[in-house]
Amino acid sequence: MALAVTGMVLSAMPVGEYDKRLVILTKEKGKITAFAKGARKPGSAFLACSNPFSFGTFELYEGRSAYSVLSVNITNYFEELRLDAEAAYFGMYFCELADYYCHEFEDGEETLKLLYQSLRALSHSNIGKVLVRRIYELRLFQINGVAPQVFSCLKCTGAEDLIYYSFSLSGVLCKKCHTGNNDTIKISGAALYTLQYILSAPLTKLYTFKVSDEVLTELEVLVDNHAKLQIDKEMKSLKILNIMLLP
Repeated sequence: MALAVTGMVLSAMPVGEYDKRLVILTKEKGKITAFAKGARKPGSAFLACSNPFSFGTFELYEGRSAYSVLSVNITNYFEELRLDAEAAYFGMYFCELADYYCHEFEDGEETLKLLYQSLRALSHSNIGKVLVRRIYELRLFQINGVAPQVFSCLKCTGAEDLIYYSFSLSGVLCKKCHTGNNDTIKISGAALYTLQYILSAPLTKLYTFKVSDEVLTELEVLVDNHAKLQIDKEMKSLKILNIMLLP
């Protein structure tokens, strides 16, 4: 049975002498595994499309345990990322994180749209790769129902004087309620507004702003600590990326 899906290659692994095993995030089927036969042969029609970041339409044959790629129409290879090692590893981390959260036969449309826009931002935006990463992480947490609570106090639900953030509670506390929580830090009004904007703005408006170095530092501390609570797997691409970013 043949079917057509729209998606992006998250990862590709060699199989046998000439084939590749692809993990594709699709709009229709969520995350799926497909085999591109002969993809490693010189001149293969699947040679270029069987790499991470390849986005387009895949015609697949559904076998008993996996799909086979019949034909492809790639509309964006994100070639800019392939020419910039640092940007490529940011992109590979984005794909690895999407792979972590997505599952087979679950709706993958929202994550696919976020991933596509985020790779575009890495390729063309001038807001900085680090900020793109933090925006992507926060929105992916939100899609999966594990975003930090930043719109009201976790204890009294009030929306005034939200000047503390609790790592263990994963959210903000007001001036009155933070007493007795030893793992809180103060959060600036600018950082709080940025968090709220990232978690509420339309997808098309996500990558249209910049922040100061001070606010970016606050975001990094908060998102890093939140990620430690939510992700129980070491991201290989992030490990390499962190080495690349060392001063």
